[in-house]
Amino acid sequence: MSDQTHIEHDLAPGEEEQHSVGERIVGYVVGLGLALLLTATSFFIAGTDLVWQPSIPVALIVLAIAQMGVHLVFFLHITTGPDNTNNVLALAFGLLVVFLVVGGTVWIMSHLNQNMPPMDQFIRMHS
Repeated sequence: MSDQTHIEHDLAPGEEEQHSVGERIVGYVVGLGLALLLTATSFFIAGTDLVWQPSIPVALIVLAIAQMGVHLVFFLHITTGPDNTNNVLALAFGLLVVFLVVGGTVWIMSHLNQNMPPMDQFIRMHS
């Protein structure tokens, strides 16, 4: 056997295999279809009386998480493959920063709300 029959695709970390334009378009169209389906389902659930009313927020949260998964996989190409480890770690770090900022802001606002005097007492102090 010659060396030409055993050509291996040596990819650097972060590089993806080259796919044909048709394969990429099909992937984007499937992602778009799933995103549209999840969006339409969210609007349907929010505006109908066919679903048990207390379960609507939970259903919308589940559909939102599914929507994020579709976007991550089909549009941002975040997968769990060995060549995407850096992408997954960057995404996890970004989520950590967002949760720290949002959680810290809510925590600070909560403590400010508890420690501030009522508005009428505040106005009397400054009069």
